[in-house]
Amino acid sequence: MSPLKRFSGPARQRGAIGLMAAVTLGLALLLMLLVVDSGRLYLEQRRLQRVADTAALEAVSRGGTCQAGLTAAAYAGQSAARNGFSVAPGSTLAASCGFLTTGANNLRSFNVDPTQSAAVRVVVSNTVPISVAAGIVALFSPGPTNLTTPLSATAVAAAPLPTVAQLSIQSTLGTVSTAQSSILNPLVGGLLGGSLTLSAAGWNGLLNTNINLLSYLNQLAINLNVAAGNYTQLLNTTTTLTQLIQAAITVVQANGATADILTALGNLQIAALNAVPLKLGDILQLQTGLPTTALDASVQLFQLLQAMIQLSNSNSAVAATVPINVLGLANITVKTKVIEPPQLSAIGNPALAKASPLGANRIYVRTAQIRTLVQINLSLPLVSGLSSAVGNLVAPLTPVLNSLLSLNLVQTLGSALCLLGAGCEQLYPNLAPSSEIDLSLDAGGAVAYVTDYSCPVSNSGSKSLTVHTVSSIADLKVGQIDPTNAFSSSAEPTVTPLPLVDLGIRTCYQFLVLPGRCDPVVHYAGGGIAIMVDSSVGQSSQDLVYASTTVPYPIPPNLKQPPSYQTAAPTSNIVNSLAGTLAGINLVVYKPVNNTPLGSIVTGLASAISGVSNLLMPVITGLLSPLLDPLLNNLLSALGINLMDVEVGANMTCGDTGKAYLVI
Repeated sequence: MSPLKRFSGPARQRGAIGLMAAVTLGLALLLMLLVVDSGRLYLEQRRLQRVADTAALEAVSRGGTCQAGLTAAAYAGQSAARNGFSVAPGSTLAASCGFLTTGANNLRSFNVDPTQSAAVRVVVSNTVPISVAAGIVALFSPGPTNLTTPLSATAVAAAPLPTVAQLSIQSTLGTVSTAQSSILNPLVGGLLGGSLTLSAAGWNGLLNTNINLLSYLNQLAINLNVAAGNYTQLLNTTTTLTQLIQAAITVVQANGATADILTALGNLQIAALNAVPLKLGDILQLQTGLPTTALDASVQLFQLLQAMIQLSNSNSAVAATVPINVLGLANITVKTKVIEPPQLSAIGNPALAKASPLGANRIYVRTAQIRTLVQINLSLPLVSGLSSAVGNLVAPLTPVLNSLLSLNLVQTLGSALCLLGAGCEQLYPNLAPSSEIDLSLDAGGAVAYVTDYSCPVSNSGSKSLTVHTVSSIADLKVGQIDPTNAFSSSAEPTVTPLPLVDLGIRTCYQFLVLPGRCDPVVHYAGGGIAIMVDSSVGQSSQDLVYASTTVPYPIPPNLKQPPSYQTAAPTSNIVNSLAGTLAGINLVVYKPVNNTPLGSIVTGLASAISGVSNLLMPVITGLLSPLLDPLLNNLLSALGINLMDVEVGANMTCGDTGKAYLVI
């Protein structure tokens, strides 16, 4: 009989069921233990996650930050305590502020930055008894057995995307011709302290190219080794103009820029090798705590480069000397310098700007303030008429001067006081003592800032943005200006009258046979003529409303779209006012001083001097008035400044509604 036959009977199989039942029951108990134990850990993990979620949401909802005061950590701790979680030995609660970035895989990531509060991360941890499974494994493992296990939960909450508005000042240059290129090259090269040669096609390429601000800042952060997304630190990092231009080259090259644009940028980079360091935050204003999406906007490449060049020049002592041939001003020295750089673009939450339009959270832009000094040599053929007119003073004044000098001589010889040492006055006429006349023109300084806004609460209605503007101001000075202090950014240049006729008086002493001694000449004591202009023209203000009702200007488009521009025209014609100031120039006529013996005699010169001043008026007007045309129409327009109007661009994206939400 086979073995299988022997054990196949019922008697031989008694007890098998019990054995299987015992094994099954043991396995069921083990599985139940694992389920209960795993459920215990799952519920504890779920409780921690709930605590982290509510803490993060409350910290954001209550406006928590990582600055002084009731911070996000305090708000998170108060929320956790209300939900039955207290920080004790073995448990922790940590809150940190920062911002979100979205990677190429479209996944969000949290970046720690205590200066920002666009998002708040809360991490909660607790230590619980070890699980049965882990305990069994630990029994068969060498070394001491840990009877506890740590659990943690992380939550990141953010506020709904805020409403974001952007202002920009548009360059007044539309296209660059060959003639304008011949002005821009020496002008921009002079501002950089180097030489520059760009074609008209290169300049126009820069004018017609937009660059994404977010892409540019990210690329610059890589080049400067700044943490990704830390735009506050990036804008406050001192860098060089060549590094700023290199970041622009990388971005536009990735977007398919033409060879003309890349060549133009390369030439600018070479010309900027000696430029002084600067901070990008001086021309770009970003509100603290803005989400990354708010920076996803476009700016004109030419405006960005122009603002960086002007910022660099304002930080240096370099004044660009513009070749006289390109301005059509023969034999005249023209120097220009940026006194205050522009604020070309500003991005922020209009709700914060509305609360304090000129406060820390303002959305504010301005044009650059440019100072130009023109030095005119009076000995040049261009102004020979002025020399002739001054020379004509001799004819009407000669008889009076001769008689005065004769009387003075009689007094000197006949006066016992003179012989005994008392002073005798003498007349010292000086015609056209100065060989140069200076003209200083400050232009720019127009500003625009957000004062109000509205966003629709539903699909009905439209958004609007209100911008207050102050038009350009121009300061004109004519006379004698010290060139060493002409371009100080802390003070305006000082102008003094330019003497054309100076009838000075000085006192001389005769001591018998001893040599005479004379006091310094008192200028204009006998009268004279001088020229000086110190005039300020401009400053008018108005509100620009960007809304559907302000036809033909549409509502402010969303960020990344071309902005809606409006022109803030001054209430008065600044150009005509400046030209009128020169055309109606008034000469300064000094009357003789009567508190001296000679002064009573030279009083008769007053009428003669007044008569001669009428001869000088048309000559001065014909000399200075033509200077404004090339200065305003050529030089300033090349720098993007137009005294006739200011073009302000606006964008606004209305934010989300609702309360804080979990993002990670």
